[in-house]
Amino acid sequence: MRLGIFLLTTRFPGQGDAAALSRTVEAAVAAERAGFDDVWLAEHHFMSYGVVPSATLLAGHLLAVTERIDVGTAVSVLSTRHPVALAEEAAMLSLLSGGRFRLGVGRGGPWRDLEVFGTGLPRYDHGFAESLDLLLTWLDSERVSWEGEHFRFREVPVVPRALARPPVTVACTSPSTEALAAERGLPMLLGMHVDAGEKAAAVGRHGRPDLPHISTHVAQVAGTREEAVKTLLDEMPRWLAPGLEGYVTVDDRPRPSPDPVGYTRRMCDIHPVGSPDDCVESLVTTVERTGIRHLILLVEAAGSRSATLENIARLGADVLPEVRAAT
Repeated sequence: MRLGIFLLTTRFPGQGDAAALSRTVEAAVAAERAGFDDVWLAEHHFMSYGVVPSATLLAGHLLAVTERIDVGTAVSVLSTRHPVALAEEAAMLSLLSGGRFRLGVGRGGPWRDLEVFGTGLPRYDHGFAESLDLLLTWLDSERVSWEGEHFRFREVPVVPRALARPPVTVACTSPSTEALAAERGLPMLLGMHVDAGEKAAAVGRHGRPDLPHISTHVAQVAGTREEAVKTLLDEMPRWLAPGLEGYVTVDDRPRPSPDPVGYTRRMCDIHPVGSPDDCVESLVTTVERTGIRHLILLVEAAGSRSATLENIARLGADVLPEVRAAT
């Protein structure tokens, strides 16, 4: 059983980018102290929802200021990165950290990032499989050449080369991506927007329940469920509303208008939000229904540095030991 935290590095109302980044570093150190197994970092561009443009860069910093905890990306977006450059960074971080780095990758979305970085919609629409294959080939090889639709180059040596391939996980939000991950023997990273039943269905479609899939959750512990729900309903929409406005499509295709309050209510309904006992029951139920034994918890939804650090400490003291004992 593995239990980690997930950090968006959201810029809370009235807060600057430096404070958001500093809070993330503090949270990672606090998570190690509280007994969590790993910390996972989101990557976004041009939005307050998350102010980390390079999850691998921040992972390197966190690996340097921690001693035991693993650090992963959730996720590094392959539609806007060259897979060889990302693989080189992953290998270097693995070597520097003694194998504590984990690489989560995803396709991303049709956002304006594609225009700014020059990769374009074709890489997003059709290039994810090739990008993933090139990344995996690089991590597993001593020399690589490539001839594909999106990448072509003559043979070059792999430098630096990790002692072993860092664990690679694929963010999956569709059956087609689930199938792609399964074909390559890779575990899935399943997001906060789906409940335990939907995650169980994804594991069933993927067909490899033996792989170390990861389930992401919002987690907020308080004295009672009512108190925890009120905290999130009061605070979460305040940073969600301006943050979600940052998702702008590259081709102006229509997208649903975000409903921060409705989204927060759904998070409270399907995730560990409540008393320690409520949180334990929710997480244990997820393990039992899905078979997934690696859970990562978004701990900063209450919208402040102090609330984030308190939440990490209480989860570590009152929830993690009970979940481990029950699973």
